[in-house]
Amino acid sequence: MTEAPLILWFRRDLRLDDHPMLTAAAATGQPLIPVAILDPETEALGAAPKWRWGLGLQAFAEALAARGLPLVLRRGPAAQVLLQLAAETGAAAVHWSRLYDPAARARDSAVKAALRAAGIGAESHPGHLLHEPWTVQTGQGAYYRVYTPFWRAVSARPAPDPLPPPAALRPAGAVPAGDRLDDWRLDVAMNRGAAVVRPHLAVGEAAAQDRLATFLTRGIETYAEARDRPDLPGTSRLSENLALGEIGPRRLWAAAQAAMLAGARGAETWARELVWREFAWHLLYHTPHLAERNWKADWDGFPWAGDSDLAERWRRGMTGVPFVDAAMREMYVTGTMHNRGRMIVASYLTKHLLTHWKIGLDWFADCLVDWDPASNAMGWQWAAGSGPDAAPYFRIFNPETQAEKFDPEGRYRRRFVAELSARPGDLARAFYDAVPRSWGLDPAARYPRPAVDLAQGRARALAAWGARNS
Repeated sequence: MTEAPLILWFRRDLRLDDHPMLTAAAATGQPLIPVAILDPETEALGAAPKWRWGLGLQAFAEALAARGLPLVLRRGPAAQVLLQLAAETGAAAVHWSRLYDPAARARDSAVKAALRAAGIGAESHPGHLLHEPWTVQTGQGAYYRVYTPFWRAVSARPAPDPLPPPAALRPAGAVPAGDRLDDWRLDVAMNRGAAVVRPHLAVGEAAAQDRLATFLTRGIETYAEARDRPDLPGTSRLSENLALGEIGPRRLWAAAQAAMLAGARGAETWARELVWREFAWHLLYHTPHLAERNWKADWDGFPWAGDSDLAERWRRGMTGVPFVDAAMREMYVTGTMHNRGRMIVASYLTKHLLTHWKIGLDWFADCLVDWDPASNAMGWQWAAGSGPDAAPYFRIFNPETQAEKFDPEGRYRRRFVAELSARPGDLARAFYDAVPRSWGLDPAARYPRPAVDLAQGRARALAAWGARNS
């Protein structure tokens, strides 16, 4: 055992349970200095995910403090901050959990090189995924491009068992000074929307564990049927917590496997959704351009439009198509959007409005508290037709028939679109309190006419697809 402390750099792993990095560091017996850094990469996050990260940090700091470890906050480039902290504390090494998006990989590689050049240990750990992306390979040693064989490969291999929280965490004798979280002002870009969204969040590890327990007792049995119904409470709602590592994927996978053994009807479907997230990260790791340009290069010439008045109507939840508008307004009121809604609004923007998927991707990255760079990128390219999906471009969701099937009584649409009810509820009215005042939206105004005729929009999209392939 050495008295030199270890710096633990926390990012999107804000938990004590099933934490390989924390467990490995605690096992050394060395003093631990937990650190969170507001670096340029984190500063660049959108309004909602940055604010939600701050809420998660506060909850995690309290959990660490209860174990005798203060969380040190510093602002600046990560390598610079970590080198300075190591100099102040005499730290022997810095540990962190791996991330796999291009910006994080570039930053972490630079940090590792800078630390090792200074004679300071640098060690990264798994924990964000079930399996490291480079370990899941086809029989030919390549990465997977199609989900179904990826699912078969992942479901057939054992995942590491989730780890319990470390029994003991040794604090450092002297704690370096740090910033006050409030001084980072992570909520500024949310403006008045923060007060509207906050009651809908479940922040922190304890809240995530409660959500999981509730889902396992009340939701997993009917998950396969109810997950597509935005009018019903049919999902786990754990995406918010999973995105920030307030609960780990191995804990969820173990829960899914136990539920399958117990005969829960929806357990395998839920497990497949966990692996869908895994597949998104697998693709983003092996094809980093997924988040920036067409995954299929032959789509580079497709005539998508740029930003426009039509795209702005979509952003504002004022397309005149109730299912589309309900989903967009749900995002502004709750910080999240039902998965069926995400498919509908993405299809509508990229197909009916022929607008480039990157416009939608960037907007989601600004507005979703459960923003996940891999899932967001793959979801948008899947909907647009330019991504990793065997289905052809002419899969165009009709929002009206989708609503008839998945919101048959119109409860979801009325829940969020005030203009559809004589006496709208609190959630529908909250939309006008959440969105920017500069939009000038009036709750007393009449519901807008459709931005485009759905049949004509579909025909235009098919014509564009046909011209591309002629």
